[in-house]
Amino acid sequence: MKKLFYLLILFCLSNCTPSVSKTATDSGMKVSSKSVTEPNKKRPKNIILMVGDGMGISQITAGYYMNQGKLNLTQFPYVGLHINYPQEDSTIITDSAAGATAFSIGEKTYNGAIGVDKSGNAKETILEMAEKNGYATGMVATCNIQHATPASFIAHVKSRADYEPISLDFLKTDIDLIIGGGKQYFDNRKTDSRNLLKEFEAKGYQVTDWTKEDLDKVVVKKNKFMYLTANAQPLTAEQGRDYLPFASKMACNFLQKSSTKGFFMMIEGSQIDWGGHAANNNYIITEMLDFDKAVGEVLEFAKRDGNTLVIVTADHETGGYALVKGSKWGKVVGGFGDTKPDKNGSIYHTADFIPVFAFGPGAENFTGTYQNTEIYHKMKMLFGF
Repeated sequence: MKKLFYLLILFCLSNCTPSVSKTATDSGMKVSSKSVTEPNKKRPKNIILMVGDGMGISQITAGYYMNQGKLNLTQFPYVGLHINYPQEDSTIITDSAAGATAFSIGEKTYNGAIGVDKSGNAKETILEMAEKNGYATGMVATCNIQHATPASFIAHVKSRADYEPISLDFLKTDIDLIIGGGKQYFDNRKTDSRNLLKEFEAKGYQVTDWTKEDLDKVVVKKNKFMYLTANAQPLTAEQGRDYLPFASKMACNFLQKSSTKGFFMMIEGSQIDWGGHAANNNYIITEMLDFDKAVGEVLEFAKRDGNTLVIVTADHETGGYALVKGSKWGKVVGGFGDTKPDKNGSIYHTADFIPVFAFGPGAENFTGTYQNTEIYHKMKMLFGF
């Protein structure tokens, strides 16, 4: 396992471009405020950011060995590493809210922050910026859509726990496609009794509730689409949830038709993280492989299209997960570095550097080692905003 990790580090360093800023590698708290790389001659028309929540090197490796050496992530020609501490002097461990907000607004912030800076001020996200510039936008997740990662691209609240206020922020945008759980925070609200789904329909959305039918049987009749996959949290992959790969494929095709200018989409494999919190080896692997199937669908779209940049990364690693003695091809034995669960029996995140995989126009800008905030700045630069 250590050999694989060191090989990846060496690979990333060997592909490191001169553009890596000093602030990305120094020991202090300085954070680069903008990207210093230069775009490729061909800019991407579309950018798809895929986030495997809690997905570190070991989670990826487990998927590789469990699937007999077949993993779509291994097809990516460019690999880098990002550094993900939050804007807190007391910890180097980020949560999903601060981690995703770094991707969405390009600033370090405090744990729990959703689309706001360290002072709690709302900042325009890359999704909102794309929308303002005439691009189609969308998000797909295997959690409730108000959860920390998806929320950070569309909402602006001081606490990730505020699911109902986050839901209101969805109505303040013209996002074209929303797929995920959390229906109850739209239509069974405790704070104001509003039925936000009716309000979405009034804005021209086709709103589809969760059914047992596959997503490929849903007919898109309107220009904007909301597919709610669960009342609260979606099922696990082990329990039969299977919409993520097809939803990712469907979303690419849908958004491509929604704007001639291009599109931005965020796709999250949310529950890799939950498997880590639960110290559940099989949970991690089944979610990892489900996410990798979605990566495969998106990668095939990008190969056909030729104008799409695909970035795959994680906000953080969860659980200090490692492949330990007894692991072999087709059978992975997982160990966990955090041996002190909290009062709920959950183990937490680590401060590990996180891999970044890139394919398509501008992908070469994602090699090297840099702050997590640079992912925002690189996307913004490549879009030309």
